[in-house]
Amino acid sequence: MIRIYTVEKAKETILKRTALEKYAPATLERTAALFGEGVTPPQAVAQIINTIEAEGDTALRKWSTLLDRLDSTDFATPEAELERAYDQIHEEVRSVIQRSARRIRSFHEKQPFTSWLTEDMGGQLGQRFTPIERVGVYVPGGTAPLPSSLLMSVIPAQVAGVQRVIVTTPPNPHASILAAAYFCGVTEVFQIGGAQAIAALAFGTQSIPKVDKIVGAGNLFVTLAKQQLYGVVGLDGLAGPTETMVIADDTADPQWVAADLLAQAEHDVQASAILLTPDESLADAVRQAVTEQIERLSRKEIIAISLENKGGIVITASLEEAANLANAYAAEHLCLSVADPQGLMEQINNAGGFFLGDHSFEVLGDYVAGPSHIMPTGGTARFASPLNVLDFVKISSVIALDTETSAKLSPIAAAFAETEQLTAHAAAAKARIEEA
Repeated sequence: MIRIYTVEKAKETILKRTALEKYAPATLERTAALFGEGVTPPQAVAQIINTIEAEGDTALRKWSTLLDRLDSTDFATPEAELERAYDQIHEEVRSVIQRSARRIRSFHEKQPFTSWLTEDMGGQLGQRFTPIERVGVYVPGGTAPLPSSLLMSVIPAQVAGVQRVIVTTPPNPHASILAAAYFCGVTEVFQIGGAQAIAALAFGTQSIPKVDKIVGAGNLFVTLAKQQLYGVVGLDGLAGPTETMVIADDTADPQWVAADLLAQAEHDVQASAILLTPDESLADAVRQAVTEQIERLSRKEIIAISLENKGGIVITASLEEAANLANAYAAEHLCLSVADPQGLMEQINNAGGFFLGDHSFEVLGDYVAGPSHIMPTGGTARFASPLNVLDFVKISSVIALDTETSAKLSPIAAAFAETEQLTAHAAAAKARIEEA
């Protein structure tokens, strides 16, 4: 079950980041069975990408048949099917989608992004924000339907002003995913998953539109496809397994802390759920609570593997040490179940999201708090941010200098160009000097 670690042992194990290239034996076996002996996951993804770029829908149908066991000539979901899904889902589910969507939209509408110009540097200088024209949203299928991921990706794009949002999701999606798309006003939903969906969006095929940027988390093959297509298409980031870190002191409720760890471990066998605490009594109580609560959960087999391999409880010397460890780990979700969460947060720079206090638990962030739940994983919170409105806009510089300022700056530009031995640059600047 869940182990208790010293800081030294944790640094060697659960707090140590591992490279993406370390694949599970089951993944390698399945890859070999589908693509040939000795073929690695990156090589398999390269095959998919190359054939879709060359053959479009023909290759897309081939890979869909092989990987998804779907023999179809049409990947598009009719708009009538989206509406029917919305009408037929349980009224409570429909209400959940509506209420969550409204909070997500309200949050992102508060994010500032404004074009600006200044005239205090000679003429006009500024920045112009424009929305990306076409965005692809990947909604994973996996072992659980995730309509929340659709809301968390589509709504910030719409707030930014993206005019065309194209959704892809693995075949035969849960009705709640289609219903969420309908509620958001998305009309282009394609039932295609995995690396083939990412390649189709990047290059465009006869049936799937080419997009300018792709967002949304997915499995290993989705992540590898995004990695290989970087530069061909814009990307939000490379999502790894989800992770939650909790820092708790003696004021925390061990039952609640255990429940939060279990909720994270439920996602996937590769998910990480880690508790840092200086209180040994709390650590023992949380471990006991985990043992008791897991027996009541439907995905206890997945949780058990996750906690065994990627989870744990770490006994720290102090909250300050816990904060230092958390800063180095840079967790996707960082939950501060301590007496002074605001004060502790000020000691930490790196986290995808801070969840302050027992009543701001991570599950609320997954669904309804407001910010997008698509957050940086794998330690990338050191330099990356959660998905937000700025992911869906471009900034263009605006340069409109007046004649006087241009004349003053041209000699500087000419001298700089000559320093860099770029004579054509220098000549272009000198021509303006001579004119003046």
